[in-house]
Amino acid sequence: MNITVIGTGYVGLVSGVCFSELGNNVICVDNNLEKVTTLSEGNVPIYEPGLKEIMNSNMKAGRLSFTSNIQEAISRSDIIIIAVGTPSLPNGEANLSYIELVAREIGSYMDSYKIIMTKSTVPVGTNDRIEEWIGSLTTHPFDMASVPEFLREGTAVQDTLYPDRIVIGTRSERAIAILRELHGPLTDQIIVTDIRSAEMIKYASNAFLATKISFINEISNICEKVGADVSRVAEGMGYDKRIGASFLKAGIGYGGSCFPKDTQALIQIAGNVDYDFKLLKSVVEVNKDQRFNIIRKLDEALGELEGKHIAVWGLAFKPDTDDVRDAPAIEIIQRLLDLGAKVQAYDPIATNNFRKEVDSPSITWENSAMEAAKGADALCVLTEWKEFMEINLSELAEYMNQPVLIDGRNIYAENQIADTSFQYYSVGRPGLTNIDGRKTAVL
Repeated sequence: MNITVIGTGYVGLVSGVCFSELGNNVICVDNNLEKVTTLSEGNVPIYEPGLKEIMNSNMKAGRLSFTSNIQEAISRSDIIIIAVGTPSLPNGEANLSYIELVAREIGSYMDSYKIIMTKSTVPVGTNDRIEEWIGSLTTHPFDMASVPEFLREGTAVQDTLYPDRIVIGTRSERAIAILRELHGPLTDQIIVTDIRSAEMIKYASNAFLATKISFINEISNICEKVGADVSRVAEGMGYDKRIGASFLKAGIGYGGSCFPKDTQALIQIAGNVDYDFKLLKSVVEVNKDQRFNIIRKLDEALGELEGKHIAVWGLAFKPDTDDVRDAPAIEIIQRLLDLGAKVQAYDPIATNNFRKEVDSPSITWENSAMEAAKGADALCVLTEWKEFMEINLSELAEYMNQPVLIDGRNIYAENQIADTSFQYYSVGRPGLTNIDGRKTAVL
């Protein structure tokens, strides 16, 4: 099939590359000329495992190209995918200005029947508005479809090529047949529904996952007070098929480009129809507070933080991505700076992006994990990068001024900590013990 993808962010770029991998002819459009040039030269402006290799393979095969000429791209394609950003407005609602701009461009350049497939996360009813915007500018026939994405940064290629399900929301039998054929190579779990239900499925899915994260973090806080181990609690819960094991890992809360934005947007969607979504508001509140447990534990371990040297491992909101949007590290480091601490920060790939969000003379940007820990009064692990899990902890303790380790992601096991000198603080695991049964300094 001939496909145009408008927008080359995470969703658009990964979708375009993966559809070309399936043998389709794909044109990716972006109005950022520098970005188009970068992509056309075979370079990927985001870090996503496997993406660059697949992209270059399909460019070489002639199935994938990049352009800023939206009119030409539309004329050469039968399916137009809208994948532009919908960032949050100050009130939490989704900003649809990019969606409207693209819709009106599509309407202006329509020259034959097209399927307009929305992958951008948009509030319920938006596809109806897109249809109106396009329809006001063209007499050519077209069909609307909402096909939300469910990819995760760091595993986006895998998630796109091997999805749990495909949701197709449309009222057109013609569009259903074509989109079933397009997505058929990916999975036979294809759910066809009306457009508004498809739009809601995306928000409801992300809100539920965010709720699981905040729930297990609340449980971890109780575990610390009653002497239970949240990792064992989560394990026991996860075997229940009604609950499932995913998203039950206690830590410092969710971040990234989806969960924070989509939970706030769903709260606003509910508010716009006079419904007070109390549960989701609490989920957001819990998540905001959870990250500051790091500060509370530092205060418990060190007391006054002014002048203390605090090492921070991990700046991205999750491993295997350079995305720092709404990363917990942003607020944690800012709070440390406000308290007068000196920060020694390291991330394998996200440092440059992070410095665009937070920078200060009181932050030293280090080139390795061990250099960041050198001379520190405490170390905070904020992202569960694999290289952090493989560090020799006994050697690490010798590098530090004080062996205080705040493990915000619970990446270290009992046997890794037991024979070290660390005063160790994790999330919801207050009772780790040495092999001989003695309590360690684990809080």
